[in-house]
Amino acid sequence: MVSTTAPTVGRSVQEPVRRSVRDRYSRREVLTAVGFLIPALVILGTFVIYPIASGGFLSLTSWNGFGTAQKFVGLANYTRMFADHEFWNSLLVTAVYALGVSVLSVASGLVIALLLDAPLRGLSIYRGIYFLPVVTSSVAAAIVWRYMLDPSGVVNRLLTGVGLPTVDWLNQRWTALAALTLLTVWKNLGFNAILYLTALQALPVSLTEAAQLDGASLWQRTRWMTIPLLRPMTFFVVVQALITAFQSFDLVYVLTGGGPTGGTEVLGMLMYRYAFKLGEFGYGAAIAFATLALMLGVTLVQWKATGSGESDLA
Repeated sequence: MVSTTAPTVGRSVQEPVRRSVRDRYSRREVLTAVGFLIPALVILGTFVIYPIASGGFLSLTSWNGFGTAQKFVGLANYTRMFADHEFWNSLLVTAVYALGVSVLSVASGLVIALLLDAPLRGLSIYRGIYFLPVVTSSVAAAIVWRYMLDPSGVVNRLLTGVGLPTVDWLNQRWTALAALTLLTVWKNLGFNAILYLTALQALPVSLTEAAQLDGASLWQRTRWMTIPLLRPMTFFVVVQALITAFQSFDLVYVLTGGGPTGGTEVLGMLMYRYAFKLGEFGYGAAIAFATLALMLGVTLVQWKATGSGESDLA
């Protein structure tokens, strides 16, 4: 008797729930939502999805950039890329560059944000000064840094003034890459500081006040409370820094041009050289898609490693 009525009761309870979910939105509401979505989908499809799909097809062809003839070569461009020592050199340069930019972006952004969060007079002026590099033209900033790092520039004159030897910054592999890393971090310092400052001002004051009453020092509160609570923002800053490094082109082009001897030739510069200088658009598109895959992979690994950006104290 029980076995025959139980399924009937289960269906009678579940069916009204299914009907309520199905009838939650009226036909008019659905059509209205679709109408609002169509313009955004058209723009997304025209300027994002179609270019990606077109670039993906281009990476499977051999095209010199002129005319309409595109010879389909399949995965030949990708096979060539994995056997190309220039690609692996560029990948190594990009990895070192991205690592340096990520670490320094987090460290400098957090320190500046902590300073800007202090009760200082004229705080808005300081915040504006730190944000100036963000709104400065990348080309203009790179030109200024290039003159500063010239063998007869202001940096070497300062080194000479304190009794240190001069350095040919932009004509040595690792010093040029270090200069490029510092320029990128400096250019985005204000943006990262503002991100951290926004997160700092959203933290619960009661926790830090309770820790202060318990005798925790400023370093202890920063190390064991502030930094763990800022973990989601740190994840965002790291992802932004990685994307900036992998997409970097203008700063590299103006500051070093990819030199010396490929020492700063990041993937963006390699793609530009093959596509627009050598006329191998198919191979350039393959490098671009490899860069996209690397960015997605690194972001997913970072997402998993940080627990999907959740705070340690959540």
